[in-house]
Formats: sequence, C-alpha cells, structure tokens
Amino acid sequence: MKGSKKIYAWFPFSISMLCAILFIYAATSKLMDFQQFKIQLGQSPILTAYADGLVWMVPITEYVLALLLLKDSFRLVGLYATIALMTMFTTYIILVLNFSDYVPCSCGGVLEELGWTEHIIFNLAFIVLSIMGIVLLESKTKPKPTQP
Repeated sequence: MKGSKKIYAWFPFSISMLCAILFIYAATSKLMDFQQFKIQLGQSPILTAYADGLVWMVPITEYVLALLLLKDSFRLVGLYATIALMTMFTTYIILVLNFSDYVPCSCGGVLEELGWTEHIIFNLAFIVLSIMGIVLLESKTKPKPTQP
C-alpha cells in the first residue's frame, strides 16, 4: 500500500515537471528564433494587431507558468494556468484552421514539425494531464471526514 501511495504522490509532481519542461522549451525556442516568431505572429490572421505585445508576452507567460509549476506551493495554480493557456492555444489553432486560408505556425522548436491534428492532440493531452494533476493534488489536500 505504501508503494502505491508514493506513486500516487509523485504523479502530480511528474505532470507538473513535464508541463514546466514543455513551457521552458517552447519559450526558449521562441526567443532563440525571435525574428521568425515575430514574423509568424505578424502573419497570423487573428493576432496581427497584437503581435508586437504577444511576441514578448507569450514566452514570458510560459516561463512564469514553468516557475509556478516548479514551486510546490504554487503547483496547483500552475496546473490551472496550464489548462487555461493550452486551451487558448488549442482554440486559436481551431479558429485559424476553420476561418483562415493561411495558417502560420508560431510554435517553437520541434513542435513546429507537428501537423495541425497532431498539435491539437498534443495540446489536449497536456490539458488532460493537467486536469489529472489537479484532481490528485486537490484530493490530497481535502480533509478526511471524521467519523462520529
């Protein structure tokens, strides 16, 4: 029983680390190829007007999220924020795919190599993992009912 409790306790931590690595990798990739990222955001049919601000806001947000996920006391907030950001990214992809003739990919690194279907599945997988992490963390912190 003790072994299963350890695994149960490590699962939210592992999910958080995986998400943190994703955000650090994505933000760093965007900043390493900053000009390309800026061009791609500028070509976005939805984000063109906001590209100058988003070019900095997206990687900074990803780094902040990674920090939240790495710090035990902010992990739950980080997982909720991960769901929010990944949902925004996924919604953006779906909107652009359905309402635009041109679909630039402003993702970083190897994520650029994914097709759009794979990208949506990838994002949804991280959303599901984050939900699982939240459920496990919240069940761990809920007080156990006392017996009369």
